Amino acid sequence: MGVRDPEATKARIFDAAVAEFARYGIAGARIDRIAAEAKANKQLIYAYFGNKAELFSKVLARSMVDLAAAVPVDPDDIEGWLDRLMDYHAAHPELLRLLYWEGIQYGTTELPDETERQDHYAHKVAAVQDGQDRGVITDAIPAQDLLFLLVAMANWATVVPQMSRILVGGEDDDRARLRASVKEAARRIIAR
Repeated sequence: MGVRDPEATKARIFDAAVAEFARYGIAGARIDRIAAEAKANKQLIYAYFGNKAELFSKVLARSMVDLAAAVPVDPDDIEGWLDRLMDYHAAHPELLRLLYWEGIQYGTTELPDETERQDHYAHKVAAVQDGQDRGVITDAIPAQDLLFLLVAMANWATVVPQMSRILVGGEDDDRARLRASVKEAARRIIAR
């Protein structure tokens, strides 16, 4: 008889939930598919993570923490930060899919973990504000708006890959050209 490893089970559930929610969204995701993929009992999922909406919130929150740790905002090297951000999302497109599904599900209504999300973004805005305070980047655009614009430029091609392929092109050269254009636009937006 094997020894139970709750942390390994939680990790399998988490990974299965990321894939399920990224593919089907909150409404379309099924706990039974997550359980089957994770080789876990459905009851364990509820015990460890709560209901489906709570599981989604926990999956998205941890995914965002992982991104924040891997790619901190760097106002002293916006182009390098954008490169790292685009590389991260190319390797982990599920995070942007999760955010997109969350937007579809909740729209402009309050999120279940809104306070935590505000705290998450406050750290990123503070980094941009610090760059503005030190004169490294423009203060002509409020820090939170500037961060939103930069993130939007960097992420949109991953959020709507079909639009990117049709409009910009689907070859490696096309993606490289778009990346260079995003960085050029960022240089212009942050210029003092």
